[in-house]
Amino acid sequence: MSADPVPHAGQGPYATPEDAAPRARFADRPSSRYGPRRAHARQPKKRRRLRRAVLVLLAPVVVAVGGTYGWAETRLQRDVDLGAYEDRPPPGEGTNYLIVGSDSRDGLSEDNVKDLHAGGGGGRRTDSMMLLHTGAHGTSMVSLPRDSWITVPGRLDTSTGKTKRPEGDKLNAAFSYGGPELLVHTIEKNTGLRIDHYAEIGFAGFVNIVDAIGGVRMCLDRDIKDEKSGADLRKGCHTLNGRQALAFVRERHQEKEGDLGRSRNQQKFLSTLAHQAARPDTLFDPLEIGPAVQAGLDTLIVDKDMSLRDLSRIFRAVQSVTGGHGKQINVPVSGIGVPTPKGNVLKWDARRSARLFDDLRYDRPVTETGKTSRHRGGAVSRAPSHDHRPQQQKERQTER
Repeated sequence: MSADPVPHAGQGPYATPEDAAPRARFADRPSSRYGPRRAHARQPKKRRRLRRAVLVLLAPVVVAVGGTYGWAETRLQRDVDLGAYEDRPPPGEGTNYLIVGSDSRDGLSEDNVKDLHAGGGGGRRTDSMMLLHTGAHGTSMVSLPRDSWITVPGRLDTSTGKTKRPEGDKLNAAFSYGGPELLVHTIEKNTGLRIDHYAEIGFAGFVNIVDAIGGVRMCLDRDIKDEKSGADLRKGCHTLNGRQALAFVRERHQEKEGDLGRSRNQQKFLSTLAHQAARPDTLFDPLEIGPAVQAGLDTLIVDKDMSLRDLSRIFRAVQSVTGGHGKQINVPVSGIGVPTPKGNVLKWDARRSARLFDDLRYDRPVTETGKTSRHRGGAVSRAPSHDHRPQQQKERQTER
């Protein structure tokens, strides 16, 4: 019995009315329900080639950026001892960072000082202070105005060798009296919050960072002109260079609420700076990220336990505020321009500020808005005493 003859190409089950070539018809046969056999077979090869190309392109960037970070880790100026003073608050929930902008002129020539309007005496003082809290409910960025009336804790006066008792003064005076350590100690005593990390940058570093990333895009709702800070900006959107940015964050004489208005400008600028510095064309370009990191390290001073990873957490936290995952507020104030023996000051609202700091300590959702409850020069409201902390009681005694 003979075998059945092999069907001719134009006959049998492979035949079509158009008598198309079997090879072409085979290409149209699905190898599975996901698509044609040949297209399906080619996909893994294409994907492998694409992966190789991406790895080849990214390898130099990863090595360069990794090298930059490794170099930066060794360049951190870990000068601040957060444990210099005893009797610190216990650790709370979440993490608290203190970000300080100082008026340090380190790294500036005489011409730079003149061009940046950075004169006004020697020494090193605070120009801005922000308390950054990160936790389960996102990030809270709280500005602490430098003219805040607080209690500076008792300390050793290094100029006389005598022990000074607690006294009422402006917040930035603590920095002048005892540097970052006394500033941290003062903030901890007046807020009840434990500061986990400290980061401070001077004028030169600030200007260099802004210039290194190509400027910061800001939109202004009015003209700003201030001879003392050097700000001369028109209403509308502008890309501010380092000199213009420094003038903007230092300007306060055109702000209705003075130091409070400046604090809001500083928050807005810092969030925008973090957002723009994280652009892919900056973050993954070694020619961009290298100068930016070096510019920041020139005058950056941090605590002894700070790591580059901690710094990156600060960066991401500030950036998250811009992305809507956090809040920007001022410490609640009940009096602006209140006269004292140390000049006109801002008085914190005792009840509302206590509630704010409690929420941060226990990492609860922050409901405080930070809106001012009194007008410039107005009387300070008296809150019920059961919510006051010991240092606020001392402050009232000092005021008497």
